[in-house]
Amino acid sequence: MKKQYKIILSGGGTGGHIYPAVAVAEALRRRLGDAVELLFVGAEGKMEMEKVPALGYSIVGLPIAGLQRRLDWHNLLVPFKVLRSIRRAKEAIRSFGADVVVGFGGYASAPVLWAAQRMGVPTLIQEQNSYAGLTNKILGKRARKICTAYEGMERFFPADRIRLTGNPLRGNFSKEGADRQAALAHYGFTAERKTLLVVGGSLGTRRLNEMMKRWIASLDGECPVQVIWQTGKYYEQEMRAFLAAHPTTNIWQGAFIDRMDLVYAAADLVISRSGAGTVSELCLVAKPVLFVPSPNVAEDHQTMNARALEREGAAVVVSDAACEEEAVPQALALLEDEARLASMRTHLERLARPRAAEDIVDEILKLL
Repeated sequence: MKKQYKIILSGGGTGGHIYPAVAVAEALRRRLGDAVELLFVGAEGKMEMEKVPALGYSIVGLPIAGLQRRLDWHNLLVPFKVLRSIRRAKEAIRSFGADVVVGFGGYASAPVLWAAQRMGVPTLIQEQNSYAGLTNKILGKRARKICTAYEGMERFFPADRIRLTGNPLRGNFSKEGADRQAALAHYGFTAERKTLLVVGGSLGTRRLNEMMKRWIASLDGECPVQVIWQTGKYYEQEMRAFLAAHPTTNIWQGAFIDRMDLVYAAADLVISRSGAGTVSELCLVAKPVLFVPSPNVAEDHQTMNARALEREGAAVVVSDAACEEEAVPQALALLEDEARLASMRTHLERLARPRAAEDIVDEILKLL
């Protein structure tokens, strides 16, 4: 009789933690089929409690919460929630009979990994950023394996347990991608002009939107390049009203882009935030990028991620504080420098890790 392997995947709070875990879950199912049983562990009230079951996976919620950066009486409850979460994590590991626990970051992964390590269950950590967070640095001391997306992570983890895998992504991203002519036609554009893609997260678009407003207001109704501009759902009405008051040619604006394969195929250059998943996507599609890292993330991870690519010649970085004045002029200059764009594409290709999910599954199977 074939052995039934039982694996817990933990992470959440944001899509940047949830979807890498889901990508590995999909790879495990492809590899092991009915021989694997999966359980997700997330944080109560966070998006994973809705998204993961919608994808057909079981999930257990923990009452964990993070510390607020400002003075807040809710911080007094955090130690009690941590203790309750560890207790509930131990119950979940024991009742499920987990063979391995894999952590992807976020509120829930810390108590699950901590509990598993003290119960003698092998653990694997997937560190998505170029600068490891405090929790992963602590838990990495007892983890059997740490899968990273960047080189040089020996600064944070035992060197003999590190495996450079890249960040696992859902979907098929590659430099071939969709047909460029079809992608341009989808947005009403042509190959006669260069195309700039401006994209951020749902909340991370605020400063990028202000950057775009300032630039568009300076134009005389005609944009010198074609622009695909994702404004985010929270700012959709405001940005539509702005464009109605400042009608400008060659701009497509939308709250959300559901066909990333098309926008990547159409774009010659991207202005983007630098979350771990976005960085990995851009490496896979080899699309030149100007990063504007969000300053509103733990331990300034986005700046670290962006600078790591900049050091390799694969990206340009403009700070959040300077982006309204500097980002678009630098982007327009880059679009005129075909040699620089070609060099960036080459360096991005070298950094791509297209087998990330499969390589992480390899490491999980070794622990089994």
